[in-house]
Amino acid sequence: MTESFFETLRRECATEWSAAVGHRFVRELCDGSIADAVMARYLVQDHRFLDAFLTLLGAAIASADRFESRLRFGRFAGMVSGEENDYFLRAFAALGVGEADRAAIPDSAPMAGFQALMREAAATRAYPAVLAVLNVAEGLYLDWAMRAPKPLPENFVHADWITLHDNPFFRDFVGFLRDEFDRAGPEAAEQARDFFRRAVTLELAFFDDAYAV
Repeated sequence: MTESFFETLRRECATEWSAAVGHRFVRELCDGSIADAVMARYLVQDHRFLDAFLTLLGAAIASADRFESRLRFGRFAGMVSGEENDYFLRAFAALGVGEADRAAIPDSAPMAGFQALMREAAATRAYPAVLAVLNVAEGLYLDWAMRAPKPLPENFVHADWITLHDNPFFRDFVGFLRDEFDRAGPEAAEQARDFFRRAVTLELAFFDDAYAV
């Protein structure tokens, strides 16, 4: 059986991908032992992705070559803008992180780097480049979330973050992303590979940074 384009790139980045999926942050999140300060730092930085991420989804809608694909991206953008953003606000309240506190925290280097990568991919107006970043950003998260032991932690801050990244809607969307990448990615293989590799490196750095408290 021929290896898919996505699987080829993930294999090429296997060391960093596996390190991210099995990261200390993921393990402590999934068993509920993660310190509030670590979770708060992580969520403050992750929430700042939303603007650049929505820009990336907009680029996916604009560059997709099929109407059905645009509809899928549109539905997912609605979830991110609604359910996922609501989670952040509830989590900040539970962790005692006010709006002024969030504003005072400087951008981390990995977060700034990932924002720049998302905007760079969007600016290419090239569907394969956009798909490369999306497949890492969403596919890597599904990978670790599916491995979370059951039952999930009692604290909703932990459990809901896991559930947001392992549910039927999200699994279906990640499957769609991979299918699209396998279909369109080889058209610009080297560009897609470059964005994919840089995204994996930044995902691992982002988890590492959560402990820089």
